Amino acid sequence: MEYYSVLLPLALIMATSKVLSKAASKINMPQVVGMLLAGVVIGLINYIPNQQILTETSMEGVGFIAKLGVIMIMFSAGLETDIKQIKSIGAPAMVITAAGVIVPMGLGFVVACLFNGGFSAGKEILLNNLFYGVILTATSVSVSVATLKELGKLSSKVGTTVIAAAIIDDIIGVIVLSFVIAMKGTDGQSQSPLRVTLMTALFFVAAGLFGTCAKQLMQVVEKRYPHHRLLPIFGLATCFFFAYASEKWFGVADITGAFAAGLFLSRNPESGYIDRRTDIMSYMIFTPVFFANIGMTVKFNSINPAMILFGLCFILAGLAGKVFGCAGASLLCKYSPKDSLRVGVGMMARAEVALVCAQKGVENGMINSAIMPFILMLIIASSFITPMILKKSYKKQAE
Repeated sequence: MEYYSVLLPLALIMATSKVLSKAASKINMPQVVGMLLAGVVIGLINYIPNQQILTETSMEGVGFIAKLGVIMIMFSAGLETDIKQIKSIGAPAMVITAAGVIVPMGLGFVVACLFNGGFSAGKEILLNNLFYGVILTATSVSVSVATLKELGKLSSKVGTTVIAAAIIDDIIGVIVLSFVIAMKGTDGQSQSPLRVTLMTALFFVAAGLFGTCAKQLMQVVEKRYPHHRLLPIFGLATCFFFAYASEKWFGVADITGAFAAGLFLSRNPESGYIDRRTDIMSYMIFTPVFFANIGMTVKFNSINPAMILFGLCFILAGLAGKVFGCAGASLLCKYSPKDSLRVGVGMMARAEVALVCAQKGVENGMINSAIMPFILMLIIASSFITPMILKKSYKKQAE
């Protein structure tokens, strides 16, 4: 195996991703958009006759690094989860999150059934269609947080609700994703809902026990070696062990294990330091490779008029599902109509978690890879629309 063949694609990915992610941030877009576009640009090399850059061997190496990247992304997402933020809002956050998961997932499922068949189809097609809905459950409030912070409303009732609901949203979304994948089975053999539920519950019980032990061990290390590189090293070791154990022993997706590891370590006093150190390594190579790999492997030749119509309906379902679901739930929780709309719009943005879910679906043969460009369009659309509406609503209030 010519292992060095992966080095040139890696060099292209790292350089191009950095340039385009910086360009994306200049126009107030998530940096992941730039990384995805970098992958699309590099992927054009495939159309050069007899090219020797994106070979089968080099793409296999890039794919392996990308798999490590997605695990580290989910570990970081778990580390950044603030359980105290959820407690500060309480029941309304749970109600809003439930609606923010059920409504977009239901709309995504219905759209997939209308275009792919499924209302009267077999179990496998129904699960595949349900996975399209699962992709729409993810929320990324980085754009909303930046906008609310700029407006001085981050600590307001709306700002706190959006952050708390988004935290629970990610937790529920990752669990639902694992459940649907486990229902289909990694070996093509579908599993019973009862067994999947039991194994998922057992995983979280085992993760809770081991996570508590890991947290205690980390605190001992912190006291003896404060702000030492041993902390992020042990943190990553915990992440990789959880990811392996969840997939191998419990049939739960490896990204759920990584997320759970981050979630348990997030209660650690040095979680911020672990997250920063992990991010440095992750964003140097693993994260850009993951997002670029998605762009590089997108197949545009399978996009036809029917797929375009499906993709556009899918985007509308993703935008409307969050706005109407979360805004409606906010009204039920006795928020004012304006604040309800702000919460709905604040929960609308998507980014890396939606892409992680979609890529997992492609890997497991549950969704068509041709949907990936439309998920990118959903991220771009929500990233532009969210700050525009939030700023306009608060501007009218100020006036």
